[in-house]
Amino acid sequence: MRCRASVRSSRILSSSMTSKGKDSLFLLYSFSFLSSNFLMSFDIAMCCRFPPTAATVSSSLLLGICSLPDTKFGSAIETALADSACYEQDDPNDRLSCFCDKALVNVGTDLARLVPGRVSTEVDARLAYDALGIVRKVHRLLQLYYELEVPSERLLFKIPSTWQGIEAAKLLESEGIQTHLTFVYSFPQAAAAAQAGASVIQIFVGRIRDWSRNHTGDPELDAICRKGEDPGLELVAKAYNYIHKYGHKSKLMVAAIRNKQDIFSLLGVDYMILPLKILQSLKESITYPDEKYSFVRKLSPSSAMTYNFSQEELVNWDEASFSSAMGPASKELLAAVLEGYANQTKRVEELFGKIWPPPNV
Repeated sequence: MRCRASVRSSRILSSSMTSKGKDSLFLLYSFSFLSSNFLMSFDIAMCCRFPPTAATVSSSLLLGICSLPDTKFGSAIETALADSACYEQDDPNDRLSCFCDKALVNVGTDLARLVPGRVSTEVDARLAYDALGIVRKVHRLLQLYYELEVPSERLLFKIPSTWQGIEAAKLLESEGIQTHLTFVYSFPQAAAAAQAGASVIQIFVGRIRDWSRNHTGDPELDAICRKGEDPGLELVAKAYNYIHKYGHKSKLMVAAIRNKQDIFSLLGVDYMILPLKILQSLKESITYPDEKYSFVRKLSPSSAMTYNFSQEELVNWDEASFSSAMGPASKELLAAVLEGYANQTKRVEELFGKIWPPPNV
């Protein structure tokens, strides 16, 4: 099998204040690989200008690698499909799952050699409502990384923010394993993830905004919209303030950034995942502090101390309170993304089933 990956480049932008009060922007790099239906060319010149420091490995990445020939990551998948431990699995489903785990870890290991920061590895979305299944999967992936001499401090494990995913993250974090809770579309998810001690919590600003523009019936989002505010940006601000006001260790990551205005509105958040075209336009922007959209920090630990939360928002979240507080938007968005990611994993398994065993094995 000969493969080539196509890469969509993006940045993780983290902003903080210097001792002189000026905004200092620290840029981390992240990239995602797209399936063959959404291939984009990789701008080498842009990569040189914004060197990569972090990465994510996922089922969509594996599909991207396998969609075209001659990628440097192709050998990682070939090696996975030739793995003797997977080959010895009698159950075909177990064999394919083993191949997928090996492929994720092999590619993740290659990425860890390319970037100085952490590599986040996707956990099968089909386990989203199985806390023990998630824990077992992460232990399995971590063991495979250990066999390839990748230390745990270089790794994150990307887990859906269902209640079961949050419970799994809590257990894993207690073992010193860093977790990345994703698909956060509501404050209950963000607060419960922070209480669980997740290392990274990821909110999707644009998806929340899109839902609110096309739907009504979510009381929390409707109230925000009536005030003329953006529900995605408001969720990020509330989650950031909650984390910092109450001393949680989590770092907040923002994704689905659609424009420069989103960036300016969220300066101070720990990480932003940015498409390179937005990053480039940001680099070319000239702004002044008194403008609405300018390089002035909007979120900070000190300002978080003045943010007021309701008693309902300050509960110690359990499964019952979590489930009852999830609104229509978060339920619908979470269900849709889990279905999409589960289908991607199935596509990878189907593909591996067709090409296994690889040539010369």
